[in-house]
Amino acid sequence: MTIQGASQVAEPRLPKACIIGAGCSGFTTAKRLKDFGIPYDCFEISDEVGGNWYYKNPNGMSACYESLHIDTSKWRLAFEDYPVPTDWPDFPHHAQLHQYFKDYVDHFGLRETITFNTAVEKARRTAEGLWSVTLSTGETRTYDALFVCNGHHWSPRIPEYEGEFDGPAFHSHAYFDPFDPVDMRGKNVVVVGMGNSAMDIASELAQRPIARNLWVSARRGVWVLPKYMNGKPADKASAPAWIPRKLGLAMARGVIKKALGRMEDYGLPKPDHEPLEAHPSVSGEFLTRAGCGDIKFKPAIQRLEGRQVRFADGSVEDVDAIVFATGYDMRFPFFEDPDLVPDADHRLPLFKRMMKPDVPNLFYMALAQPLPTLVNFAEQQAKLAAAYLAGRYRPPSPDEMRRVTAQDEQRHLGQYYPSKRHTIQVDFNAYVADLKREIAKGEKRAKAAGYTLPVPARAEPALAG
Repeated sequence: MTIQGASQVAEPRLPKACIIGAGCSGFTTAKRLKDFGIPYDCFEISDEVGGNWYYKNPNGMSACYESLHIDTSKWRLAFEDYPVPTDWPDFPHHAQLHQYFKDYVDHFGLRETITFNTAVEKARRTAEGLWSVTLSTGETRTYDALFVCNGHHWSPRIPEYEGEFDGPAFHSHAYFDPFDPVDMRGKNVVVVGMGNSAMDIASELAQRPIARNLWVSARRGVWVLPKYMNGKPADKASAPAWIPRKLGLAMARGVIKKALGRMEDYGLPKPDHEPLEAHPSVSGEFLTRAGCGDIKFKPAIQRLEGRQVRFADGSVEDVDAIVFATGYDMRFPFFEDPDLVPDADHRLPLFKRMMKPDVPNLFYMALAQPLPTLVNFAEQQAKLAAAYLAGRYRPPSPDEMRRVTAQDEQRHLGQYYPSKRHTIQVDFNAYVADLKREIAKGEKRAKAAGYTLPVPARAEPALAG
């Protein structure tokens, strides 16, 4: 016979978390915390979820343009507990992806847990180790843990040049279509950069009814990878995590070179690196436009001269508009502590690309450039973070965390040439397989510690209702 009553032990109160942002990293983190019964508040500066994939987001932080289709196939971007619609094309339009996000949030009852039209203006760690969070409403709240989910594709980076340009010049972040913010019909246009946005925008503007002349200006050549290989989405053919890194890279490079040939044969500048030594530029149209002569190439801009642009090879062109597809700065404007933000080279070493060893209640979610996709990356990371706050996972010692971080960075970054763009690269398959192993190890450490909470619940509990 079991005696009920006094002998029963109450479950410990779990720590309360603050989630900054309700893009795909924020709301999937919220979903996992909810699964574990961890109380949280999620603050979103805009009026809807979706972040970067919310076209014409009123917060001004979306990089969507009207024609944008995601470069990741629907199979690779899908959330594991919420399948994508069966009638989707292989590479969905941004509007379809945004609707998928909204449907996910509603399906799992997350919408009522998100506070919209509210920004986190300051997040400061107190002397007691709690997080003091100041909101745009003027209110300050205290939390046991903080999740940074504000993304890293919203603060445009524009290079500086000698001279001045007298025409419109803007970042791809401000580009919506060939007529907004500037009507490009009949114009001589320079697109600076050879990343994915540059490929899309250049391919669109280079069509004969639009630009008169279109040049792509870049410091170096790149390998332009196709969306399809052998009639199937190329990212479905990624090597499994168990294949040795060097062997997998060698096999992939061989396949790419055999399928594409030389970039110079399309009229592109010769890359100074091997395939996959840079973050891939993916396009199903760019090589054709280049091969047809619609897209022409120039080296880096040397100087701006009124309505002319001088390039590094000494050539000068009459130019009506410049589009800078030159990437983004990683910014966390709510942090004042310099130890919590990347350095000038965009380096911010993190254990499993999530945690600072000496700050046990802070998580950077999806602060990575994973291949093939960022969409469902935080969904995987949140498994570790939620288990940690529930006392079911415990990390190794801070010194061991630093050692493992250095080892992981060499594994994931070693193949890339030095660049700000390559400080947070991650192979998705290898990362997720490693994350599963680490969670299993952490479960054993948590058991040995008696499942005590690594982050105690000291902030005020969430209000009911």
